[in-house]
Order: sequence, then structure tokens, then C-alpha cells
Amino acid sequence: MARTGRPRHPDILTTSEWEIVDAVRHGMPDREIARRRGTSRGAVKFHLANIRAKLGVPTRQKLRHWPGVAASSPLAGRSIDPVTTPFSLGPIGQIALTVSSLERAEPFYRDSLGLKHLYTFGNLAFFDCHGVRLFLTASDDASHARQHSVVYFQVPDIAGAYESLRARDVPFEGAPHLIHKHADGTEEWMAFFNDPDGNLLAIMAQARP
Repeated sequence: MARTGRPRHPDILTTSEWEIVDAVRHGMPDREIARRRGTSRGAVKFHLANIRAKLGVPTRQKLRHWPGVAASSPLAGRSIDPVTTPFSLGPIGQIALTVSSLERAEPFYRDSLGLKHLYTFGNLAFFDCHGVRLFLTASDDASHARQHSVVYFQVPDIAGAYESLRARDVPFEGAPHLIHKHADGTEEWMAFFNDPDGNLLAIMAQARP
């Protein structure tokens, strides 16, 4: 007899569930996840309960450090041996600054400073500084706007870099996670950690299809 109902999903999580996992690994609270998805906090909590049950991950904190990758991602199946493979951080790929108004900051960096504008979406704007990307994010919180910038180091294999740095006791806030997927399928992946003074740093990598 033929089966009825919804066919089995080909991955351990659905596309929507992966988006929620990446938001959690990025450090977003339920309220912000719900706002970005246009749903309720209750719906987010329901999805998170299902996700943790599927993965066998008991807590939100452990989910932040869960290193899974979607089967459809170009990163699926890629890794390096953190014990036998020599590893060092690559060049700086991005520097982040928080600004109080993107409407004021964007023309200043583009027109006054002459930086090449790459793209803007939402409250985020990106510029090219001769190969180093400048990332502006708008915040109406004055204290947040005065925080130090974030330095992002490029790595060829973010999963392997993450494991290598963890083996050196680097304190990551969470596992590598998908930040953005471009129209051509290229994925931006990042993982964040702190130096001994609490300064925020990150590793980043692009995964092309």
C-alpha cells in the first residue's frame, strides 16, 4: 500500500529549522528570531523544542555549540583534522563598525571617503577597502554604537579552523553558522570568540556551490 501524507524531508532539519538553528548559534534571543521571521515567540519556542528533540540536544547552550551543517550547503562533508593539519588564521576579511544612523553613515563612507559600496540590506551596509570588507550595522542604542569594532579573520575551512582553535582553548560563543546566502548560492559562514579582554573576534569563510 502506498504511503500517504507528507514525504520525508531529505535532511535532518527542514530549511526553516536550519534558519532558526543558525539564529540561535548567532546568539539571537527568541524575541529577535520571532521578529525577523514575522511570527510569535511561542512559535519559535515550539520549533526549538522540535529541533532539540530531533538532534538530541538537551539545552539551548548546547545547541549554540552544535556544529551541524545542512545537507544542501557547500560546506557539507568538508572538514580538516585539527590535530595533524597545520593551522593559522588567514588575512583580515572584514571589520565591523556600529553606527547610529545608516542614512548618515552610508553617504559618508561612500561619497566623502570614496569607498566602494558593495551592497545594503536592512540596517546593514558593506564597503570594499582594497580587499577588506567594512561592515556597518545601525543601532539606535548609543552605548552599543560606542562599542569596539569586530575583526573577522578569513579561513579556508571554517569547520576545521573552529576545531583547531577550540583545541587551543579559544572560547567560542557558538559553532560556525550560516550568516547570509547570496543570490548565486555563495554562503557566508562565521563563528565568534573573545580575546582575554573580552574583545569580540571572528573567523569567516565563503562557501561557493
